[in-house]
Amino acid sequence: MIKKLFTGTFALVFILACLAAAAIYWASKFTPSQPELERLQATRASDLPYLNDIRSQNRGKILAVVTSTKTLGDTGRLTGYELTELARAYWVFNANGFEVDIASPAGGEPYALLDDEDMAGYDYAFLNDPIAQYKRMNTLNIDEVDTDNYHAIYFVGGKGAMFDFANNKTITNLATEFAIKQKVIAAVCHGPAALIDIKTPDGKWFVSDKKISAFTDSEELLLMPDAETIFPFLLQRKLEERNAIFIQGRDYLEQVSIEHNLVTGQNPWSVWRVAEETIRMLGYEPSARPLTAEEHSVILLEEFHKNGLSAAEKIISDDTTKHNGHLILMHAFVAFIKLEVLEGLKLIILADSLKA
Repeated sequence: MIKKLFTGTFALVFILACLAAAAIYWASKFTPSQPELERLQATRASDLPYLNDIRSQNRGKILAVVTSTKTLGDTGRLTGYELTELARAYWVFNANGFEVDIASPAGGEPYALLDDEDMAGYDYAFLNDPIAQYKRMNTLNIDEVDTDNYHAIYFVGGKGAMFDFANNKTITNLATEFAIKQKVIAAVCHGPAALIDIKTPDGKWFVSDKKISAFTDSEELLLMPDAETIFPFLLQRKLEERNAIFIQGRDYLEQVSIEHNLVTGQNPWSVWRVAEETIRMLGYEPSARPLTAEEHSVILLEEFHKNGLSAAEKIISDDTTKHNGHLILMHAFVAFIKLEVLEGLKLIILADSLKA
């Protein structure tokens, strides 16, 4: 994510060079050594206790839908879907007794965006799982999907979704069927683009007067200042035009909105909760799962923003390895880009506390 921020804000790099260099320097302190990285990349489902307890009973199927779009418009820049947003939800659904099928607008093997800074054990376990990989590389064509086979649908994020989830008659018809049948619909980050063209039987927009979270305009434009000229629309703006009650959390932290049979999340840091709220909507209490280092860091950042540096430092346990230092530093970098220099420096101090 720090790499994405650096690329998306290139025009400001000269002005902020010293501050950016500081954040990048500290980021290197949290980069695993080559042996550590190789061990992480070799993670399998059997190495993760949560996945060793996958329920044997078959509660049915959930359909995950990913984008088939590989490049950002005519820019030539690669996009696709976010692998972490697919992998983490996939494991939650599996661990709670649901088989997951993966579909895409074009079928086959869509392009997956792998960000090594954000990848963790569950993501590599997904890449090392033969069943998950077969499904990822041989996605169903959405034209062939029978909605009667699935209890829920989950629209995975990734910027490519802005091009082939919206204004896509097949995607809209698929989502409409789930809505009419009162089945659970979940979406995260750019995934809610699949919802914008759905209408109810009385002709209203499906999202109208519903609480919705999705990737915000502020998150989008910080990463991609030219987003308005590349995308057909900005997602938050379009949802608000459809009279959605857009619920915006703090940038790059968890925000999940729940409305009847609809669960939506703001960004990649919302995936775990979106998946587990989907399980709850299906009538089951999600299996107990240890929080990831990233989730612990989200809690730490929420405390920092709510009560300040000292309060955040107090909740750092003796086991500092359970936090994700890269995420703390990414927020420091965001603060510097916004010229919130003092906050950025405090976040670097907070990250340093993890190394103390």
